[in-house]
Amino acid sequence: MKKWTLLFTLLLMAVGTAAQATISTFVSGSTGADGALNPSTNTIVTIPASGVMNYTTINVPAGITVTFLANALNTPIALLATGNVTIAGTISVNGGNATATAPGTGGPGGFGGGIAYNPYVVIGGSGLGPGGGQGAGPTTTPTTGGNGSYAGIGTGNSAPTTYGNINILPLIGGSGGGGGFNGFYQSFGGGGGGAILIASTGTITHTGTITAKGGGGFSAGGAGSAGAIKLMANNVTGSGTIDASSGTGGTGRTRIESFNLSFYGTSNPAFTYGIPGSVFGSAPPSIAITSIAGISAPAIPTGSFVAPDVSLPNTTVNPVPVTITATNIPVGTNFTIRVIPSGWKTTAVTNDLPVVTTTLSGTTAFSTGSANVTIPPTCSAIGLACTSVIVAQATFTVTAFNYNGEEIDQVRVARSSNGTSGLFYIAKSGKEIKVS
Repeated sequence: MKKWTLLFTLLLMAVGTAAQATISTFVSGSTGADGALNPSTNTIVTIPASGVMNYTTINVPAGITVTFLANALNTPIALLATGNVTIAGTISVNGGNATATAPGTGGPGGFGGGIAYNPYVVIGGSGLGPGGGQGAGPTTTPTTGGNGSYAGIGTGNSAPTTYGNINILPLIGGSGGGGGFNGFYQSFGGGGGGAILIASTGTITHTGTITAKGGGGFSAGGAGSAGAIKLMANNVTGSGTIDASSGTGGTGRTRIESFNLSFYGTSNPAFTYGIPGSVFGSAPPSIAITSIAGISAPAIPTGSFVAPDVSLPNTTVNPVPVTITATNIPVGTNFTIRVIPSGWKTTAVTNDLPVVTTTLSGTTAFSTGSANVTIPPTCSAIGLACTSVIVAQATFTVTAFNYNGEEIDQVRVARSSNGTSGLFYIAKSGKEIKVS
């Protein structure tokens, strides 16, 4: 019995501007509840659901490596300290390498690699994330998956876009590489590098290594892009290495914010600099899909192509209702919703289906919307079940702020039909500025 299968991912896009400091004192916001981080051996830190760890001090000695065990949502990491931070060893949020049997996982806050194309199993393709590398697609010719993009565009069949901003607000990691086909074996994509913020009310002394590199693809699979590294403190000093570089994947982002900067180490790419602003930015807008065709969606979607979040029985009749909830988005905002079938396309199935619109109702703090969409029961030439992705887009008005000399009063968050994403500021003058 065939089933319609539907994959969706929870996409969180926030718009933040660094608040201008009025006094020369930065406070990390740490409560100190987690005590001191002072490992004496290589250590794996379990990330709490919030992604935020509240330390008193942080000291990573030379020769010691600290890595992280992701939480269920694979959130970015914020290491906050009430006192000083000393990094002589290594802190790593690298993306995972793909293997012969599985794509690479994203580092904390990063996105996973794409499923390999297999001529006998019709699934797979692009890497996850706003800059996910494109998949090889249906082919009998060896084809390399695209490399993930972030601040820089990956080589090859990559997503033709960058995303994020120099302030790294919101804190977001790199995108995964696309799945490929080497003519004989499945070739999975590598995971994107993670995203880490280290903030100290005192001084950050960095003489070691902080790394957020993307994972490598297996065989013809694409590599993940690098992630993001951000340091915030009253004083930042040292001669260490900040590494969000890439091989074939796109480069990541690095930033230092401090009142006194005497860091003369290596940063790849070169870090941007500013005085300390807001640690997390303003409360982010968010959206979640709560049900499809009357079937409740999981609170924490897995985004797995192998085990989709929602499976619709073959008795389902189009169109099907999709309900969404939103927070911190103005009531009355119109969301457009489209369905993008993935897998093996035929001429009968276009890259995406007609767009529908829903209007949010409720309150800014919590609103809902619903729309009916068409989902293809099959996407392949031989009638196998299809995995589809639901994509939403909205433009809404925000409190006006200045950006590069332009008065901005609207924000548009978009996800295009080819899987790329964009963040745009719309000025009062009508000028539209692509931020990422």
